[in-house]
Amino acid sequence: MKNRLPIATLPARLAAAALALLCSAVQAESACPALLQQTQPRLQDEKPVKLCDNAGKVLLVVNTASYCGYTSQYKSLEELHERYRDRGLVVLGFPSNDFSQEPGSSAEIAEFCENTFGVRFPMFAKSHVAAGKGGAVNPLFVALQQRSGQAPKWNFHKYLVSRSGEVVISHASAVDPKDPVFLKDLEKLLKAN
Repeated sequence: MKNRLPIATLPARLAAAALALLCSAVQAESACPALLQQTQPRLQDEKPVKLCDNAGKVLLVVNTASYCGYTSQYKSLEELHERYRDRGLVVLGFPSNDFSQEPGSSAEIAEFCENTFGVRFPMFAKSHVAAGKGGAVNPLFVALQQRSGQAPKWNFHKYLVSRSGEVVISHASAVDPKDPVFLKDLEKLLKAN
């Protein structure tokens, strides 16, 4: 005859397992920086994406537009995404029509990014990134502005975010992602714990 646990211990074991699962979920949430404790709708289908999935990575957050003089920076952003992905960089693109250069629908923006520049980094639904442009500012951009002291003044404003979410470095639109000054800041964050 096999050793069997009394049925009375089964509820206690289930309760202990449920408590352990709950504790690990709370621990994982607490490991996520406050800056990332939000969801954002994905560009292609508006499916919610938890930004905490990027906890522990260096982020490059950029507001984008399809009809801007800086639109060619998509190519540099994709190259950075590919080059530094294995070292922990994640590029996050946020289309915005705040500067009247992204009138398209989500489907049109997604098609343009993929077909014109081969964009594979995560892109999110069009949102407002600057105050006074006609709607509530995306909460991620509010937090980035508070931490860096800089709001986007134009498309392709870039924020580098440390793995801890505590350090945010702002770069103006004119700074190409492959500019040596930008790359120096990126390398500093990639090397830091």
